[in-house]
Amino acid sequence: MATKIASKPISAAKAFTGKATVLKSKVAFTGKAFTVTTDTVTEPGGVTSTRDVIRHNGSVVILAVDSSQNPADPTILIERQYRHAAGQFLLELPAGRIEPGEAPLAAAKRELIEETGFRAKKWSRLVRYYASPGFLAETMQVFLAQDIRAGVAQPEADEKIDLLHIPLSQLLAQIKAGKILDGKTILGTLLFARSHFDKIDETL
Repeated sequence: MATKIASKPISAAKAFTGKATVLKSKVAFTGKAFTVTTDTVTEPGGVTSTRDVIRHNGSVVILAVDSSQNPADPTILIERQYRHAAGQFLLELPAGRIEPGEAPLAAAKRELIEETGFRAKKWSRLVRYYASPGFLAETMQVFLAQDIRAGVAQPEADEKIDLLHIPLSQLLAQIKAGKILDGKTILGTLLFARSHFDKIDETL
């Protein structure tokens, strides 16, 4: 017999609102893909501190799905490439930076063509999130690309990419086994899988 545990209300801390007041900001580093600023700020709640922030224009992630062979277990387009920061090859969804003035969906379509050669007839956005908001201002937007068709890839000179078509069930198994280490790929795959299997259940 399960033991009931009495619950007690927890007094909520005061909810602060608004944005920080920037007292001072200087560019500490400028690179090809991002800049780093050192900001002295007074944050909501009255705390004044110095924050190093990576400023990035934002990125798009493409979850390209091929349901033509097996609609119940569609394949997902995955890239295998070496990541110096991780010190190893990773399996990832296609992704890339949004160029200044570029719409996110246009960036997603461009990146899918450049990195894989694939195009898609149907597009929808799954989610928008901050990658690591403790120090990184970058947002990432995951787009679902369906009814895909192959074409010629146009990768950048430093992009050496192997393309894989992995069934959703296998990709989920690899995530569970800890073999997929890329955060955007884990998030995008799990979100899609939940929606996909919910739709299958509705048809049974």
